Amino acid sequence: MGYFFYPFGMVLSQAFNGAGNTRTPLVINVICFWIIEIPLAYVLSQKTPLQANGVYFSIAIAESIRTVMLIYLFRQGKWKKAQFYP
Repeated sequence: MGYFFYPFGMVLSQAFNGAGNTRTPLVINVICFWIIEIPLAYVLSQKTPLQANGVYFSIAIAESIRTVMLIYLFRQGKWKKAQFYP
């Protein structure tokens, strides 16, 4: 069910990139992948009875959080004011 969010997050991330705002997707990806997904995968796979399934749950959870964060930032509209430098 968590993979329902994955394509929306991918599209929004590329929308930021296309608008010239590459820092936002970078920060969101670092937070969601390195700070949330990897530690959560370890905890769910090693410290719970989920074992290997915990890794898959962590991916779905991190992707869902990433998409929600990107939707929030996209709706704020600050990406429209991105400055392009020659």
